[in-house]
Amino acid sequence: MRTYDFTPLYRSAVGFDRLAGLLESAARSSQENGWPPYNIETTGENAYRIEIAVAGFKPDELTLEVKENLLTVTGRKTANDDAGAERTYLHRGLAERDFERRFQLADYVVVKTADLNNGLLSIELVRELPEALKPRRIEIGGGSKLIEGKKAKAA
Repeated sequence: MRTYDFTPLYRSAVGFDRLAGLLESAARSSQENGWPPYNIETTGENAYRIEIAVAGFKPDELTLEVKENLLTVTGRKTANDDAGAERTYLHRGLAERDFERRFQLADYVVVKTADLNNGLLSIELVRELPEALKPRRIEIGGGSKLIEGKKAKAA
């Protein structure tokens, strides 16, 4: 794998240190294993969905946490019950291992809902811009208007 040195970017760009940090983070995360697999899709102009394949996990074994624009999805398998200890597997292909998956969220992106259905954890996200940042139309005034009519008499 290639590693990139972003030091020149820090020397020549002022105020872009967060962008460089995101690039470094993306380079590091691409070297991680790809488990569990996930999809990120756009469902509207300001709406997104993350789907993570978490087959074998129950809702109480999954944790979602958002802190400082970082969404962390964690799966911790609880100990198998006694019936599971008596099982003899010929092949065990379901990966029931713990995981932690992190997603960097843009400013003003919030998690709306999370649902677990058919082994897929679906996380709905929405970008909610504050009123102060939304575009607004400014009416242009026409200045003073002249009213035709009587002239003021000189005294």
